[in-house]
Amino acid sequence: MSPKAFIQQLATEQGFLHVGFARAEFMEPEARQLESWLNQGRHGKMSWMENYFDKRVDPTKLVPGAKTVITFLYNYFPEDDTPSQEAPKIARYAYGQDYHHVIKGKLRTIIEAVREEYGEIDGRAFVDSAPVLERDWAKRSGSGWVGKNTLLLRQGVGSYFFLAELIVDLEVDPDGPVTDHCGSCTRCIDACPTEAISPQGYLLDGSKCISYLTIELKEAIPEEFKDRMEGWAFGCDICQEVCPWNRFSKAHSEPAFLPHPDLPAMSPAERKEMTEEVFRRVFRKSAVKRAKFVGLRRNIDFLGET
Repeated sequence: MSPKAFIQQLATEQGFLHVGFARAEFMEPEARQLESWLNQGRHGKMSWMENYFDKRVDPTKLVPGAKTVITFLYNYFPEDDTPSQEAPKIARYAYGQDYHHVIKGKLRTIIEAVREEYGEIDGRAFVDSAPVLERDWAKRSGSGWVGKNTLLLRQGVGSYFFLAELIVDLEVDPDGPVTDHCGSCTRCIDACPTEAISPQGYLLDGSKCISYLTIELKEAIPEEFKDRMEGWAFGCDICQEVCPWNRFSKAHSEPAFLPHPDLPAMSPAERKEMTEEVFRRVFRKSAVKRAKFVGLRRNIDFLGET
């Protein structure tokens, strides 16, 4: 079996919905785009995005001798999305256990199996926790196209999935990119209440994004966003909810991504009045803990003022 077929088989066994392959090389056009985006201040207070620029655009700086960047897609669309329906809303990706830990364990299993099959291979696993341009590598690997909302979209699937990568010094036949299927649609642009997506699409002002405001921004949410949060207290799914491609979304089958039973059972009023004790119990293993109780409380209180 070829390395490509072997890794595809392993990915299926681990529950990934797709795996794509790209040649590990310096990302020249993406480097220029990232530099321009940073220079315009579209990353807001996320100063960490300015760090390790060379590693972000060159995988051989992360794994010396790297030959292949392997992109994995893992579905997180929930069967019950009650916590995203009424304020204070929580983004669907954060219902269950923190995806960083869940997916990284699966990637370790895959790379260990590859080493057993093909000998000692140098490689590293990445799950949204290192200077890796995940969407650009996913695009290069043919896993989908970057839509007007700047998220990766895949035909017949949508966009409710996590991205993860293995960068390895194993030579694997690369896949080619797929074509853009956004067409003339502007639903995500029209629906964004903070106008974070440029009128032409394909460009996001991160400093205006509700996900940034409720998660990454550690200081007070600017007053200009009053009446524009649409009830979101942690993250935001608006540009995904209106995307026609997400009509193909199917419920995941990952037990680790099931919410704590108290979360979907909680009424909007109970979420709004959440105590720190409830927060620790319900979100103990969730990505929501990134905001900490004080951050989620700030967001809920800001919604209450609108």
